[in-house]
Amino acid sequence: MRILPSIVLFSVLFSCKNENKTEFWDGAGNSNPLVPGYFADPTIKKFGDTYYIYATTDGVKLASGEPTVWVSQNLTDWYNQELDIDLPQGLTNCWAPDVIKGTDGNFYYFMGNCQFGCNIYAYVSDNPIGLWKPYNNGEPVIPVGTGSENLPALDAQFLQTSKGELFSYFGTWCHIFKGLGWAQHNPDTVSKIAASGYIPIEQIPQMFEAAYPIERNGKIILMYSSGDCRKSSYAVHYAWAGNPTGPFTYGKNNPILESNADFTVDGPGHHSLIEADGQWYILYHRHDNPHSSGGEFRQLVADQLVFSNDTTIEKIIPTHRGINHFGLKSDKPKNLAFKAPVEASSVYRLKAEKSPYTKTDTDHSFLASYAVDDNNGTLWKAASANMPQTLTIDLGKNRAIKRIFTEFEYTTYYYQYTLEVSSDGDNWQLFANRSDNRTSGSPMIDDNDLTGRFVRLTIVGTEKTGMFAAVWNLKVYSQLFDVPGICNKPATTQRAMAPTQKLEIAFDAKQVPFGKLAQEIDNPGATGGTFLPFGNCYVTEKKGVKALQLDGNSFLELSKPAPESFNWNAPFTASAWIYVTEPGEGQCLLLWNSRNNMLQASYAALMFGKGHYGAMAHGDGSVDLRFKNLPSAAMWHQVTVTFDGMVETIYVDGQKDHDFPLNLFVEAGTVRIGSSGIPPENFTGWIANVQLFNKAFTADEVLKHVEETRP
Repeated sequence: MRILPSIVLFSVLFSCKNENKTEFWDGAGNSNPLVPGYFADPTIKKFGDTYYIYATTDGVKLASGEPTVWVSQNLTDWYNQELDIDLPQGLTNCWAPDVIKGTDGNFYYFMGNCQFGCNIYAYVSDNPIGLWKPYNNGEPVIPVGTGSENLPALDAQFLQTSKGELFSYFGTWCHIFKGLGWAQHNPDTVSKIAASGYIPIEQIPQMFEAAYPIERNGKIILMYSSGDCRKSSYAVHYAWAGNPTGPFTYGKNNPILESNADFTVDGPGHHSLIEADGQWYILYHRHDNPHSSGGEFRQLVADQLVFSNDTTIEKIIPTHRGINHFGLKSDKPKNLAFKAPVEASSVYRLKAEKSPYTKTDTDHSFLASYAVDDNNGTLWKAASANMPQTLTIDLGKNRAIKRIFTEFEYTTYYYQYTLEVSSDGDNWQLFANRSDNRTSGSPMIDDNDLTGRFVRLTIVGTEKTGMFAAVWNLKVYSQLFDVPGICNKPATTQRAMAPTQKLEIAFDAKQVPFGKLAQEIDNPGATGGTFLPFGNCYVTEKKGVKALQLDGNSFLELSKPAPESFNWNAPFTASAWIYVTEPGEGQCLLLWNSRNNMLQASYAALMFGKGHYGAMAHGDGSVDLRFKNLPSAAMWHQVTVTFDGMVETIYVDGQKDHDFPLNLFVEAGTVRIGSSGIPPENFTGWIANVQLFNKAFTADEVLKHVEETRP
């Protein structure tokens, strides 16, 4: 097998680029981010001789991923373990966790959740990884309103003082609630609150959330974050006091951590601290590069922190090189794949307009070389979610190959794959067969004992529909070494259904008799089923076009749900020819998924209106799509929205209105024309035809589609 000259040339340029002392976020060998994947709100602890990072699992509908813990012996080599936690029924996310070791020798895991009010819940285990069982009978240990009326009890961090006291600090939107909540707990019975109160906002200026307290030489240092966690304004401040409840004095050098000049360190905050060998480190999250929409694709990074005295913290210099730059080194042997020439079956190029989460337009390719650069902030991503996809690495000569680490984009979802080794690039030996794998993890560790020059990773399936073949790092070793005994449970779900690439849903008024609809109408799309009319649905003529007339109380509903091939991040193209006399805020043209447990980007509906969800509704104003140029009223228009798994693009009459980078996490459900299920969003106007495809369209295909469907 031949490695393309362009790939080799890029590898040379990549190497030369990073010999420069200037830091680049995509520099080979950077140790920031500290771990691969999307995580936020980290708490780092050392129990015994092992370090643990507990964090919010990000990158999934408003930070609602499965809870995990990262484990390390040296602060450099990290292994992910999903938490075995018995969540109370109805709770699906674990935000901003903290863990303490109690006076009884047990470990207590605290997390925030807002599904039944913003409360802090606790779980107990006899070890730092679990099994975790509900504590306090599953009831909150810090209920909403503790310390101050209606204060959301989120982002709790605990302080065990030198006097044996146990305090917690909690709250979000603190600038609105005029302060931060605190509680003093019984150290022997954590659920019992002996006293509570709040720290006035005047003592902790600009505080938004994410308190982090430490005791140092008799002083209490209370650190916190300001600004918007989704944006560049997020930053870290601190104040200090002589006792846990204050009064606090705003510290010098604030903010001590903020976005850097080029915003490749963007929105740093919600942190914790660890001391190792006399040196303090701050662990915090920042946004991924390039920045994903919604601000909920954060990554964990670590940098040096310096106390100049007992009450003063120096400005923190955020880096891409990370803590390895300060002398912490990996215990692993040489990675044979580091900066090796590599080919991929395809590469995604992200081109998108400036958004509220980016400073400029985005034009970024997820290069194959990013999979071999030992950088947890760079990602190879295939051009689409179609499978299979491959990465092939040239080690330069035959090598003993005994272990391969694969770090996929999502830590908590499984990927199905094979690994092969070859001496000539033509004849391949199977190194590992995970084509039926249902276990997630990072890294995925595969051992064998083969010799070869080439290593090929073939990704054949994913747990979720529309997930791309994507890899942070692929590492190859010629010897075995100690790794933790990580054992995640296999998922019970089947491999995701692939998008069908077909027209699945269609309605055309030309095929329906004039007058009031009283009978079912066949769906000619591949999904099948029949449309049932609700309310007064009429087929009339409007401006010479035969169309379905809906009055805001009427709609069509399909007898079958949308197929599972529309789940999660599946590609789609939705279109409609419409006539509206006066646009509302947002009226539903077509719905094909569930509104249950609706969180950021877990919903998708084709809309028409002048509001923030006027073109597409996604369950959250931060990712809803409005029209940049609202189509004029009292005219026929064709609206198309197409989504390829990374970017959603709006077209009006075949011309691009604008685009928006996005990931979705939807569940296919009821199909309706003219209704989202929320009466104020029902459509009033005329619809000539509607179509829903289980694939993305190119700009040329949209133009062709406009002409093919013109009424």
